[in-house]
Amino acid sequence: MTTLKKMIIFLGQTQGGRPHDYTLLKEAFPPESPWFELITLLVDLGFQGIKTDYSGDEIHIPYKKPRKSQKNPEPQLSDEQIQANRALSRLRILVENALAGLKRFNILVYPFRNRSENFDDDVIFVCAGLWNFYLS
Repeated sequence: MTTLKKMIIFLGQTQGGRPHDYTLLKEAFPPESPWFELITLLVDLGFQGIKTDYSGDEIHIPYKKPRKSQKNPEPQLSDEQIQANRALSRLRILVENALAGLKRFNILVYPFRNRSENFDDDVIFVCAGLWNFYLS
């Protein structure tokens, strides 16, 4: 999680590439608690169902293009939905820029050879701290 100024405010436990991001979010922030009621949350389409699982008025997810069917052979988003998706992506790109800033540290780009326990978590926390220090 990041702020709009690209500061990293939360990092979960590092995982291999297998688990889905939404599954990891549900593990870190169980849906029973009111985690996102007081903040604005911008997510991508990989988080389908977040509005039903979590409470909060400021949870924003892009509109998904309707499925093709016999009744709707050429599904399209409305112009308002396209504009809303563009506005949301303009804000979400800042998160992607923060993640790209972390990748400036080459240790995160290449596979770890160190077998120390939790070494990968320690490394990403240090890199996030350095990134936040760079921004301030």
